[in-house]
Amino acid sequence: MRKTAGGTALACIPCLARQALEAARFVTEEPSLVERIVRETLRDLAEADLSEPPPVIAQRLHRRLRAVSGHPDPYRKVKERFNRLALELLGDLRREVESAEDPLALATRLAIAGNVIDWGANGGIGEDEIRREIAAAAQSPFAGNLEAFRRETSRARHILYLADNAGEIVLDRLLIERLGPERIVLAVRGGAVINDATTADARAAGLEGMLEIIENGSDAPGTVLSDCSPEFLRRFRAADLIVAKGQGNAESLLDEPGEIFFLFKVKCAVMAERFRLPRGTLALSRRSRRGARPAAERRRT
Repeated sequence: MRKTAGGTALACIPCLARQALEAARFVTEEPSLVERIVRETLRDLAEADLSEPPPVIAQRLHRRLRAVSGHPDPYRKVKERFNRLALELLGDLRREVESAEDPLALATRLAIAGNVIDWGANGGIGEDEIRREIAAAAQSPFAGNLEAFRRETSRARHILYLADNAGEIVLDRLLIERLGPERIVLAVRGGAVINDATTADARAAGLEGMLEIIENGSDAPGTVLSDCSPEFLRRFRAADLIVAKGQGNAESLLDEPGEIFFLFKVKCAVMAERFRLPRGTLALSRRSRRGARPAAERRRT
């Protein structure tokens, strides 16, 4: 895989090790197997090429986890539970969006707030915390140029929307409905990894029949273009605009060309430093086709 300039920070290593321990406990109660998975993960991390972005390293770790455990999707029950939770909230949230003074602004905030449902960065997050985060979305700290997002999405004829996590993908419906599903292709992961959304989660979210859904051909917890399918790459290059949800997509696409808006909640110190934003911020960051990686736009509300 081609290396990117972003790389993996040393502070990412404990997070990756934690993911391995949590996932191992999902798939087995046998202490010796949990220990084996953790030990092999630590060896892999010790030898990892830190010039690669975190999703590439995480991809290898979770492939090993699935191989050692024999479980093809350790987070399946977690994904199903949070899809159900988000669907329970969807009706009331849609009514709030429809009655809001600025429906697109609220739908954008809610879609970003849904990024808290991330068992990579937020392992063990509970339903009560998710409910609080989503309920507070309208008042949460926000950084980004919403007017530029409004303008560019209204101009685009073909939008590629890169989903991130299960549960979160349900809240993406609110933003997709505002942007116009007829102009959008939704891309999900090509294989199970952490609680990232797959085709099954898009269907559970009620998105099938609303818009075209494609898989990216990769089981990385991000969008690593060198690992994606030719068909996905064709769609990526043909899109007028890309909406990339979540930290994993941001980490893997920061140095790639394209008109990209990154929408994510700043959940760790590494991303806070990279985008120069406080943790907890709902971030909307634009990346230009020219190829220079910008800092997050600083307009806040």
